[in-house]
Amino acid sequence: MKQLIRLFFLTVLITSCHQKRSNSPMYDMAGINEELMPITRQSHGAPHSINSAEKSEINKKKIIKDGRLGIEVNEIEKTKSGIDTLVRNNGGYYASENFSNTDYESSYDLKIRIPADNFEKLIAGIESGDGKIIYKEIDARDVTEEFIDMETRLLNKRNYLKRYNDLLHQAKTVKDILEIEEKTRVIEEEIESTEGRLKYLSDLVSFSTLDLMITKKKNFKFNPLKRDKFTERLKQSLSKGWFGFVDFFLFLIKIWPLWIILAILIPLWKKLKIKKKKKQ
Repeated sequence: MKQLIRLFFLTVLITSCHQKRSNSPMYDMAGINEELMPITRQSHGAPHSINSAEKSEINKKKIIKDGRLGIEVNEIEKTKSGIDTLVRNNGGYYASENFSNTDYESSYDLKIRIPADNFEKLIAGIESGDGKIIYKEIDARDVTEEFIDMETRLLNKRNYLKRYNDLLHQAKTVKDILEIEEKTRVIEEEIESTEGRLKYLSDLVSFSTLDLMITKKKNFKFNPLKRDKFTERLKQSLSKGWFGFVDFFLFLIKIWPLWIILAILIPLWKKLKIKKKKKQ
């Protein structure tokens, strides 16, 4: 009988504990981690499917084209005007434009941004001109893999952010809310950074860069510097000599403590010298 009573109370105790657990809030950060682990799945466990537009964008090659070109011409202004027309007709613009004129040469240093589809057309137009090509460097970098990697990570981060926002509405304690908000802040910063990098790469892919140097050599001519008249130069020399003398005189006055020390030391030195001679 006693054993039956003990068994009855034990059963009631276990049932009570089980009911308390089932009624307690099923929400903690461990649960959050379990909810967020399958990032590549949808909220109902189905695998995420990328639509046809996303597949087309990912599969498209991402090539960054850059180039350096130097030409030597006989009529630099005429050549520059022709390149202005080429750039304008091909939808490009000057990112920077610098002109230099020396005794030896005149030159334009141009940084041209041009739509990638018109990059070769622009170079062909420049080469078909009257200029002599001094150097030419063309570089093409395939960044498709980097694009795919960053787009995939961006998609995952957005899924994380959406899941955290959903969990934030379910949070019941201040601790859970603060932890979720901190994780949300970090993910938002990572998303902004990734989006910025993708935008930068997209700009490099869409618009190619050409550093163009146009040079015109000159026959060297000696151009002596203009000098003042003899009388003006004589006046300047006399003036500078006088001011130099005044500066030297003022310097001697400035070191007056040294003269006092010398006035004391020189007589003492002479006396010592006379005493040494007497002893000999």
